Amino acid sequence: MRVGLHVSIASGLDAAVDYAARLGCTAIQIFSGNAKTYRVASFEASAFARFQERRLAAGIDPAAFHTSYLINLATDDAKIRAGSLRLLKNDLQVAAAGGVAYVNTHLGSYGNRPRAEGFAQVVTALEEALSATPPGVTLVMENSAGAGQLCGGTLEELGELVRAVGHPQLGVCLDTAHSWGAGYALNDKDGVDRFVEAAAQAVSLERVCMFHFNDTQIPLGGHRDRHYHIGEGNIGFAGFRALAAHPELRDKVAILETPGDEADDARNMQTVRMIFEGALA
Repeated sequence: MRVGLHVSIASGLDAAVDYAARLGCTAIQIFSGNAKTYRVASFEASAFARFQERRLAAGIDPAAFHTSYLINLATDDAKIRAGSLRLLKNDLQVAAAGGVAYVNTHLGSYGNRPRAEGFAQVVTALEEALSATPPGVTLVMENSAGAGQLCGGTLEELGELVRAVGHPQLGVCLDTAHSWGAGYALNDKDGVDRFVEAAAQAVSLERVCMFHFNDTQIPLGGHRDRHYHIGEGNIGFAGFRALAAHPELRDKVAILETPGDEADDARNMQTVRMIFEGALA
């Protein structure tokens, strides 16, 4: 399994690669631009060419974009939907041009509308976004913790979206903290085995491209999104060891989105490396 961090690009793409390499990453996730605005990110071909060259030289592959937190494909607000689609399409185009393999997005909330109506709109939005996406990049839907009317809180709903859209460049990212919050027990081998089997049945493991590795202190099924340090929350060492050892996940990508500063990132990466070494020994 390729493992990396979500890395800030505040100091530039070069600095992001240097940071990831320094902490031993073999994969990387970044925002394409400001995650809290509807303004689309500009594409500087030379910067992304250097980003790709430097990270490949450092053994960091693949790379993923995380889209803006403002994206909501399920909303009944036409303005928000249009802005969300504009952001998503831009990220897909930039990713394809810049050698970034995955564009990871949250799907948003249905709000007060019927879920079936919102679901149909999400399908249409995903179809539209993918219709103009060049080859070489996969749009990855991230599961939610299932609070309220959030879209994508169950493996079954994610699988229904995959089948309804039916596009080869559509995949899934499973966040461990969100999965725990949605009620999937991942704190031991039996729970992980059940989760992987459920994902295989509902989604297909071929479509599960990425994991976000995050521990959490939220109670099981608490439907809240709170990330915590690897091995220090309710999923714990046993849960992440079972994920690391699972034979059907060996070719996947795992990105840590744990909180804190560089010291915290270094500690979490060291913990993950120890877990993997023990699981695969």
